[in-house]
Amino acid sequence: MTTPTLADLLTLRGAAHGLTLRGRRHARAALIGVHSSAQRGRGLEFQEVRPYTAGDDPRSIDWRVTARRGRPHTKLYREERERPVWLLADLQPGTFFGSRRQLKSTLIVRTAALLAWVAALGGDRIGAVIAGGTGVRVLPARGRLEGVLPLLEAVLEAQPAAPAQPAPQLLGEAVRALGAVVRPGSQVLAVSDFCGAGGPDEDHWIPIARHNDVRLYWITDPLESNGLPPGRFRAGLPGRVVVLDGQRVRDAWRAAWQTRERHVTELSQRLAAPVVRLDTSESVETVLRPVLLRGLPAA
Repeated sequence: MTTPTLADLLTLRGAAHGLTLRGRRHARAALIGVHSSAQRGRGLEFQEVRPYTAGDDPRSIDWRVTARRGRPHTKLYREERERPVWLLADLQPGTFFGSRRQLKSTLIVRTAALLAWVAALGGDRIGAVIAGGTGVRVLPARGRLEGVLPLLEAVLEAQPAAPAQPAPQLLGEAVRALGAVVRPGSQVLAVSDFCGAGGPDEDHWIPIARHNDVRLYWITDPLESNGLPPGRFRAGLPGRVVVLDGQRVRDAWRAAWQTRERHVTELSQRLAAPVVRLDTSESVETVLRPVLLRGLPAA
């Protein structure tokens, strides 16, 4: 299996034409970007202060003006012309795994690249939080196409180059880093195999999802869900190889998969975030094109 190159990721720009990230949003997502909205939010572009009226969000009250003028006043915000889109790419070492046409890490890289192109062509600013073998890297949100090339280069650099011990904790570290930079009203696209889902850092998702449109792209491989076929197989990491009996380990294998599946489902429900599952047996263009043509349904 070959790993993607920069030339491969640049060609995905053609596949991104006609696609959109602006599907229907769940109830807690702010409507910003090219869409007009009557909502007043926090963290958007400040417009003016005016007297408070019934129905205004009390969280937007300007207490300094209220104290000075002796009656409640509220801050108004207008939508930003460009919406920040944040990509979280989880390329922890355990993603160097695949039993079909590509590695999970390859599919993560290609998914992140295609989503970045779709965002850029839609006029959005793009930032990224990338978790890899050397830790977590943050790329500030940059305007449109200017944000794509650094992102492509960063995910290529972060992808694992050889089998290594999985590091599920990197997902939690990436979420904490994302929480420190994301602004309310952004769109967050998390691309991961979610082997770290259900961990102690999962609560860091909650404030992010409260003020942003979060979507999960779950990367899987058929061998993870189906288990090993009957027979004996060599598996492990360099310097530590074991022989597995496919029939004997099947129950434990399937139990581990069901736990992962439950954690992803629970995370999706906690965040009110839709999930798209991508499998290494399929191309990212095949899976995402019908989804992004019509937009994701409301969660």
